[in-house]
Amino acid sequence: MIDIRGIEKSIPHRYPFLLIDRVLEVDPRKSAVALKNVTYNEPFFTGHFPGEPIMPGVLIIEALAQAGAVLMLHDMPNRDEKLVLFTGIDKARFRRPVVPGDQLILRVEVVNSRSNACKLRGFAEVDGQKAAEATIMSALVDRAGQ
Repeated sequence: MIDIRGIEKSIPHRYPFLLIDRVLEVDPRKSAVALKNVTYNEPFFTGHFPGEPIMPGVLIIEALAQAGAVLMLHDMPNRDEKLVLFTGIDKARFRRPVVPGDQLILRVEVVNSRSNACKLRGFAEVDGQKAAEATIMSALVDRAGQ
């Protein structure tokens, strides 16, 4: 398991854009499971939607991409010198709303990978029900100034 401090050591995202709270499982170069506790205090709920808060689908996909970035960088010795960039998305589908109080379980599986790129299949679930799914492509690049 990787707690929030470990996540912050892996990826550069920070509040309010860090969208995973914990990584529950990592099978290096194969898969990962992360979680996001969705709270009413999320800044995006102010405008999406007043009186009917729903987590934006694009942020659910971003949470999957962040879980994928942790997976890609997990056993990389120089991970602090690398950055995972989101390069594409295919087959995104949204199945149910994600609302305050939900616990979002994020599952990512490697479809294929190379030394500098990866294609992942991601699934987001709430209470065992699929909330969203997508195929995510990412590139591994050197961080600026490295």
